[in-house]
Amino acid sequence: MEYNRVPQNDHNRPECRFEEIIGHSPALKSALLEVERVAPTDSTVLVLGETGTGKELIAHAIHNLSPRCGRPFVKLNCAAIPFDLLESELFGHEKGAFTGAAAQTIGRFEMADTGTLFLDEIGDIPLALQPKLLRVLQEKEFERLGSGRTHQINVRLIAATHRDLTEMVSRNEFRSDLYYRLNVFPVLVPAVRERREDIQPLVSHFVEVFARRMGKHIDQIPQATMNALIAYSWPGNVRELQNLIERAVIRSDNGVLPNPLPRSKKEDAGATTLSNSAFMDSQRALILQALEATAWVIGGPFGAAARLGLKRTTLVSKMKKLGIYQPRRQRVMDEFNERSELTM
Repeated sequence: MEYNRVPQNDHNRPECRFEEIIGHSPALKSALLEVERVAPTDSTVLVLGETGTGKELIAHAIHNLSPRCGRPFVKLNCAAIPFDLLESELFGHEKGAFTGAAAQTIGRFEMADTGTLFLDEIGDIPLALQPKLLRVLQEKEFERLGSGRTHQINVRLIAATHRDLTEMVSRNEFRSDLYYRLNVFPVLVPAVRERREDIQPLVSHFVEVFARRMGKHIDQIPQATMNALIAYSWPGNVRELQNLIERAVIRSDNGVLPNPLPRSKKEDAGATTLSNSAFMDSQRALILQALEATAWVIGGPFGAAARLGLKRTTLVSKMKKLGIYQPRRQRVMDEFNERSELTM
């Protein structure tokens, strides 16, 4: 049995408001619903999810659906900039501010004025720099390095991380006041293994992209190959899927896509072990974030289960499996309220 590629969405359809975000799974729809809710506001957004899940695409979608669309969208990967240069990258510097500063340079906050600044891997910002970031978020002002002049800015901030910031706060690796200033509106991006319904359209999309780029014609994906791709654990998420499909298109012959997954049982077992460990850690962090954002309300349209795109019973089961229990004080209050309702 062969799998024929599904045509790409018509760009006039509603689901295409999110550019290259491909999929229709409940988990992804839940995340995109949160994007639609927060985009028209000017609130700070914290995008959470594993590496490779497409957090930058979510940030782009928030900007594109906001009143700031058409104005600057500036991004910076905080993990990719050395500590001694990160402050200058963010706030700019004056000529002669430090060795090698041969000219005045504006930082990313100034570049993004009237628009949106996306700070990826916000968890990698050093503690020494966090007070300055907190100040610009609260006061909307900063000074360039080597200057005493204060600059006022109008920037909407979107931050992203794959780290558990609450754990970092507890270890004094991240300032609690900065965390609460960033965590105004969290958006949880699901891992690929949490949205397996989307693997088929994702494969179709990347096959079309790379085949066109390489001048190849691929019209068949063997059902066994598609089944293997759907069953795979995808520890690297969409980024890994994209890279493997590119490899498969390079190796394709006669219009048929080969299976790009590791062949040996050892490789498969290793990938599964890595995936399970990373998945458990990430899932626990995402569930805790959702519970904190909803004051530990699990069910209902505004509860944690709805935020995560899960049924209430499924979330409760996952919480038990991961050892997540409601704080005692809140639990006692909930039990008291339940008893009160029964006696009314």
